[in-house]
Amino acid sequence: MTKKIIQALLAAFIWGVAFVAQSAGAGTVPPFTFNASRSLIAVATLGVFLLLKTSHQKRNSPNQNNRIFTKPLLIYGAICGTILTIACNLQQFGIAVGTDAGKASFITALYLVLVPLFGWLLGHRVTWLTGVSVALAMVGMYLLCLNQAFTIQTGDILIILCAFFFCAHILSIDRFAPQTDPIALSFVQFSVMTIESAILALICETPTWSGIWASILPILYVGIFSSGVAYTLQIAAQKDADPTMITLLLSLESVFGALAGAVVLHERMTPKELLGCGILLFAVLLSQIPLHVLVGWFQKRKK
Repeated sequence: MTKKIIQALLAAFIWGVAFVAQSAGAGTVPPFTFNASRSLIAVATLGVFLLLKTSHQKRNSPNQNNRIFTKPLLIYGAICGTILTIACNLQQFGIAVGTDAGKASFITALYLVLVPLFGWLLGHRVTWLTGVSVALAMVGMYLLCLNQAFTIQTGDILIILCAFFFCAHILSIDRFAPQTDPIALSFVQFSVMTIESAILALICETPTWSGIWASILPILYVGIFSSGVAYTLQIAAQKDADPTMITLLLSLESVFGALAGAVVLHERMTPKELLGCGILLFAVLLSQIPLHVLVGWFQKRKK
């Protein structure tokens, strides 16, 4: 389980830093073009990893069938890739039309509530401790991300919709990850996202090389690390794990994003934001304590 926690934390860290890159890219590259570019770079990155892995397997097991791209994998990747395409483009459109980064981060984090809710409807067991952790995490998110009156605008509605699709993506990964190779599944889902976003970009936008080049650094970071590496870590972390627990760990992307802003952009965190970070961290730590351990501790305190 420790390995899965580390994988989820690394994914959260990469996504937290990537939020700044997404905001920067939104200024010069239209949403469909941005996501087509980032996912194409992710495919190239994951393709290199797959080639290295395949060659290693052939050297060590020359007589075994090392076929990776099976029919179920392609179907699973197409489903996850389509959901991810919708989620990422809704988020990028929401940012592009004016939702500020903090507000977008908080609304996207609604998947914290949606994942255990829909997971429970699908038959997953959700304990009261998990419910408390989710509630505390949402309070922490609110304090960390929102610095102004909460009003609903067009961009906010798009981000709310994207939270539902990110929830669907997490639950889809929970369903398919145990049966697939994480790198291969990530490769297929980003191949699908590349094709679908590119088609939408050609129909709805006017992509230019100059615009893409102007945001090449944000695109490279989001493509290689946020897409290629972090989403693969998410798949690996969710393999045979409770999706709600992994979701709570992934929610730390907001904390890492705030810290990255303080370090890279020299932004100062207010006492309210620091309190939000503290509550969110506490919620995540609480979610990792086995329920019987917490009950035993309370019983000892009563004695």
